[in-house]
Amino acid sequence: METRDEGMPVRGRTPRPSKEELEAARDKVVPDLVAEGLDVLFCGINPGLISGALGHHFANPGTRFWPALHGSGLTPRRVWPDEEDLLLSLGLGITNVVARTTAQAGELSREEITRGGQELRRKVLRWRPRWLAVLGITAYRDAFGEPKAKVGPQAATVGSTRVWLLPNPSGRNAHWQQGELTEEFARFRRAAGIPDRSAGTR
Repeated sequence: METRDEGMPVRGRTPRPSKEELEAARDKVVPDLVAEGLDVLFCGINPGLISGALGHHFANPGTRFWPALHGSGLTPRRVWPDEEDLLLSLGLGITNVVARTTAQAGELSREEITRGGQELRRKVLRWRPRWLAVLGITAYRDAFGEPKAKVGPQAATVGSTRVWLLPNPSGRNAHWQQGELTEEFARFRRAAGIPDRSAGTR
């Protein structure tokens, strides 16, 4: 059962879209969740069809993004995709390297990801978050032209924004289990100087 935190009301889960709704969601765009001067702008690879159908980031039930946010202390409780606007009050936002939805990230070409990286830089320079946290090693390498980049802090910056590379939180990423992923999010939180907002201590 979810607990109720002041300022963060609990809302129910959104039903899974039908097959027809998913098919109609191809090549849609999920609007960025962004504001000026955020602590962290998280950047996924691109939205999936469920996100396109529902209009929310990381809406696939198999994603480990939302549990990792809470488990790492970045949010005071588990946030659901239809509550994503609550992140802005915590200084967190979400964008993507490529805006259009696909069934799988593998449908994106390297050229498309490279162009997306250029657009991402423009967004970061416009909104000026303290940190850009990119979720996905291969996408980061292609988007930023850093073929040897590894998870963790990056030497490159975008303007005054520092960059951290996090693993892809997709449930299909078998290289990272939930506990390892959550700890990597927590390592980033500590490096970014963000207080632990979870009920316990880490």
